[in-house]
Amino acid sequence: MAKEKTLDDLFYDTLKDIYYAERQILKALPKMARGAQSAELKAAFEKHKEQTQGQIERLQKVFEIIGKRAQGKTCEAIEGILAEGEEVMEEFKGTAALDAGLISAAQAVEHYEISRYGTLKTWAQTLGHKEAVKLLDATLQEEGQTDEDLTRLAVATSNKRAAKAA
Repeated sequence: MAKEKTLDDLFYDTLKDIYYAERQILKALPKMARGAQSAELKAAFEKHKEQTQGQIERLQKVFEIIGKRAQGKTCEAIEGILAEGEEVMEEFKGTAALDAGLISAAQAVEHYEISRYGTLKTWAQTLGHKEAVKLLDATLQEEGQTDEDLTRLAVATSNKRAAKAA
C-alpha cells in the first residue's frame, strides 16, 4: 500500500512547482522587456526580473528550512501562461495593443503566483514553519505590488493607447 500523503508532502510538492515557475518567469522577463514598447513597461519588467531573482533565493531558504534540496518540478500551468504571453508578442508585435496584451499576460503570471504563495504561506503557518511564513509573505507582498503596478500602468497608458488605435 502507498504511503499516506501529508500536508508536508503537498507543501514540498507545491514549493517545487513554484520554484520551477519562478525560474521560467526569470527567463521570460527579459523577452517581455524587449517586446514592450513603452519605457515604463520595459522598466517594470526589468524591476520584476530583479525581484524574481530575490524570490528564487527566498524559495531556496524555504527548502533549507524544511530540510529538502531546492529543485523544480515542471509546472504545466506556468508553461501555458508563458506560452500565451509569447503568442501575444507574436500576434500583436508592432501594434498599439502590444503593451496592453503584455500587461495582461504578465498579470496572469502574477495571479498564478499570488495564489501559490498565499497557499504556501497558509500551509507553512499550519505546519509551524514560522521563518518560511515570513519569507513566503515577503514574496506574496511583492507579487501583489507588481500586480497593482501593472494595473496602474495599463489604466494610465497602455489600454488608452490600444483603444485609440482602433
